[in-house]
Amino acid sequence: MPVMNLYVPDMDKGKALKFLFVKAETKTPSGLLARPVITSYYKSDHFKNRPYDPYNDYTSPYETMICPDTFESMYTQMLCGLIMREEVLRVGAVFASGLLRAIRFLQVNWKQLVEDISSGTLNPKVTDPSVMECMSKILKPKPELAELIVKQCSEENWEGIIKRIWPNTKYLEAIITGAMAQYIPTLEYYSADLPMASTLYASSECYCGLNLKPMCKPSDICYTIMPNMGYFEFLPHEPSAPKPSRDCPPRLLDLADVEVDKEYELIITTYSGLYRYRVGDILRVTGFYNKAPQFRFIRRKNALLSIDSDKTDEAELQKGIENASSLLREFNTSVVEYTSYAETKTIPGHYVIFWELLVKDPANSPTEEVLSQCCLAIEESLNSVYRQGRVADNSIGPLEIRVVKNGAFEELMDYAILRGASISQYKVPRCVSFTPFMELLDSRVVSNHFSPSLPHWTAERCR
Repeated sequence: MPVMNLYVPDMDKGKALKFLFVKAETKTPSGLLARPVITSYYKSDHFKNRPYDPYNDYTSPYETMICPDTFESMYTQMLCGLIMREEVLRVGAVFASGLLRAIRFLQVNWKQLVEDISSGTLNPKVTDPSVMECMSKILKPKPELAELIVKQCSEENWEGIIKRIWPNTKYLEAIITGAMAQYIPTLEYYSADLPMASTLYASSECYCGLNLKPMCKPSDICYTIMPNMGYFEFLPHEPSAPKPSRDCPPRLLDLADVEVDKEYELIITTYSGLYRYRVGDILRVTGFYNKAPQFRFIRRKNALLSIDSDKTDEAELQKGIENASSLLREFNTSVVEYTSYAETKTIPGHYVIFWELLVKDPANSPTEEVLSQCCLAIEESLNSVYRQGRVADNSIGPLEIRVVKNGAFEELMDYAILRGASISQYKVPRCVSFTPFMELLDSRVVSNHFSPSLPHWTAERCR
């Protein structure tokens, strides 16, 4: 907030509607508690008993933030935000995906929310005793407010809905770099192009840096490393370079030795005991603030797909494809080629896998049920963070397989070669983001299939 105050005045004159949630906690096989840093922080006495700060005055009561039921937590946080709509000066979530989930939630549940506001009573679906108690102090019949919200939400066009519902909003606050950048156009649509502030660069391992120009364009976001947060070293990222070996260890650079326009993998040593830990982030140096380097977040190392906090690499996806393909053997069918992308036009987003199949016996081709089970088999093969997003957090939608007609991937190669790719070195990309590639494959789809149920995930063990 000291940085934000340089750009946006009077942020102490209202409240923040920030959708904050805890995630389900798990235990390792040895019984140790495992949870994300955000969950740990929100459940701590440090957060619960923090002194009043007019610059971080939330519309959401503490009880709604730590409610483990995602529906009840989202419902009551949204309800409080609507009741205090005129006091809201900024709207946000930790990630851009979380903010869009909140807007989608409003689209689906606005009628029930309006009933609560009009009558001053709480939806019976909310059953958490502590949440019910705190909401009883906030809810009062407000039929005029209910009527105003009905007018806005009943319109088919939701463009600019954030500004229409919360008219005093000065900016959106969420992480919109890296994989979250894919949500920027949708946020611009719902917010009437409100500024987006991506204020900090942090991970569960360490807080790393601040955005000293938080009102800049999303494409210009960079973070200034805070050297007091830990000891930072940098491994030059050169994809074509040979991998380090025991006889030839990696060459690490100190904070002061990085060069502008070069890319590095972040290595941290922290006060809590991590020693030369590879975070897995690839950063590019954009300049310096005084002598502290500034970085742009480029991507997660080896990450192929991401919707929310999940990160799926090529090896995981390949394993999922192999496990799903085994279901096709009794139909004498195999997967000829595949690629993928993260579909973020739906809320929540979901993984899409394009499959080209070789069906050797058309009279015994795989059924709809079998191909749906293939979707589930892929999901069961993915990591626990993905499965938790599907099962406990509802932040990821069912995985989809789109079967394309034979020859579609050959057409994709022809198109890539026309654009300058080498025919001798061309490889099918395992993830596509280039719009013409996606449009070509979508135009060749012959059937769509979705995971029929949730994959296995349990809070008892990290798997």
